[in-house]
Amino acid sequence: QVQLVESGGGLVQAGGSLRLSCAASGRFFSINVMGWYRQAPGKQRELVAVITRGGSTNHADSVKGRFTISRDNVKTTVYLQMNSLRPEDTAVYYCNARVTVVAGLNEYNYWGQGTQVTVSS
Repeated sequence: QVQLVESGGGLVQAGGSLRLSCAASGRFFSINVMGWYRQAPGKQRELVAVITRGGSTNHADSVKGRFTISRDNVKTTVYLQMNSLRPEDTAVYYCNARVTVVAGLNEYNYWGQGTQVTVSS
């Protein structure tokens, strides 16, 4: 079993910054892609940013230039640095990891419990 534990959410004024962290633990062979998604009230969950084990990244257009995803493969932790936050960034942010639990077998998708980010105007 793999656990993802997020931290770093909170309340911030528009223009401020927050840094989210997500640490993976448990027994697994490798963590492949890690990412952040968010879900605002009344809206569907959407991709924020993803990063491969090799460090290739993809950011949603709405956060490009403001948010940066990174990861520490040794610590199996993914980060999301969020700058120039806007009220429309308010949402629950979820960590995601695609994990190969046993070498040579299927990849599984895991989610964290979510962390609230609220940006006031």
